[in-house]
Amino acid sequence: MIKAIKGFNDILPQQSAKWLRLEAVLQNVLSRYGYENIRLPIVEQTDLFARAIGGATDIVEKEMYSFADKSEPPTPLTLRPEGTAGAVRAVIEHNLLRGDTPKLWYIGPMFRYERPQKGRYRQFHQLGVESFGSALPDADAELIAMTDLMWQELGLKNEMRLQLNSLGESDERRAYRDALVRYLTDKQEQLDEDSKRRLTTNPLRILDSKDASTQALLNDAPKLADFLGTESMAHFEQVQAYLTELGIDFEINPHLVRGLDYYNKTVFEWVTDKLGSQATVCAGGRYDGLIGQLKSMDNKGKAQESKPVTSEPAVGFAMGLERLLLLIEAVAPFTEDSACDVFVAAHPEVYSAGIAYAQNLRYKRPDLRVKMASATSLKAQMKKADKSGAALTVIIAQQELDQQMISIKDMQNGEQKNVPQDWLADSANFLGQ
Repeated sequence: MIKAIKGFNDILPQQSAKWLRLEAVLQNVLSRYGYENIRLPIVEQTDLFARAIGGATDIVEKEMYSFADKSEPPTPLTLRPEGTAGAVRAVIEHNLLRGDTPKLWYIGPMFRYERPQKGRYRQFHQLGVESFGSALPDADAELIAMTDLMWQELGLKNEMRLQLNSLGESDERRAYRDALVRYLTDKQEQLDEDSKRRLTTNPLRILDSKDASTQALLNDAPKLADFLGTESMAHFEQVQAYLTELGIDFEINPHLVRGLDYYNKTVFEWVTDKLGSQATVCAGGRYDGLIGQLKSMDNKGKAQESKPVTSEPAVGFAMGLERLLLLIEAVAPFTEDSACDVFVAAHPEVYSAGIAYAQNLRYKRPDLRVKMASATSLKAQMKKADKSGAALTVIIAQQELDQQMISIKDMQNGEQKNVPQDWLADSANFLGQ
């Protein structure tokens, strides 16, 4: 038989109920902050990601699912490995920045080719949030405060640690990069293999190497904070001041650089130690240059020299939902919730009356989830009712119809009683009464 592709997982009904609960909590917090939903395609031109994310990043070099379409000449396309580039493309294409400062969120699958492991799959799901138009540090702090409220609502606040850093502006990073490369070049034989490769392609990524000997070398390396200018430092200090005022604890991690090229100034990660080794659950930061960079591209993804790259403010974050669900399961599991409140069972001879009753109940009690089984024997339907998890089962037979009554069985204690047909449709009568 044909099975799912490795790293592409089915989410079955018992699991999807937890996904829906998680998404409902996240969306509730987003609406409380005034963020609006945007729905983005999962396929974009390959050059969008190569330019936005950075050609020397692991994602572009090794992890993207790319293919050519059937047009002539073929257009290189890629399944989205992250959401920010597509969101920025949509904002530019539809002129959403004209006289406005949109605050957007999206949710859905992303795709990266890497070794599947628990909490990290080749098709995975992210919530992404993007705030456009404000260069001020309050925009950075607002996003972090919003994630803090999400942890509170999910019962995870005590399990998460916030790490902060500032990457400064591009010229400050270039100066730091040169100093870091000079420092490490004489010591490159002591670096791990990935870091040796990154020394010539993306040296800042060496800072977050997981190799112990590489980290030991970095103890005496130049510090990025020493290369930040007055404006970058003032911005970062104000973000910290806002978080302190909000009572949100944080720690400065000078090795936090993020894996995508478009970040500048504030970057942050929420990490936990409840998933084995330290795991990042949510991460983001400011990316003021990305909008201008993508605006300067033509419709085939090529840079136009006639369009200079400008700086237009934006800040955002993404969180991996698989990893977040693993954390919830480990420290604050969702209570089990049945997919059914009321099960309607009807004798086959009066099954049409059962259908009508269930439909009427759905109209009048939208707060109730009502299920029926097919028109098999009443005994077979009651077996389905036992498995449904329903609190109550309504039983309808000819005798009940003649008396304009229904029989209600409490599935917890087995007690059964006859009540008028409209008893449960009256919203004053709650389950279990």
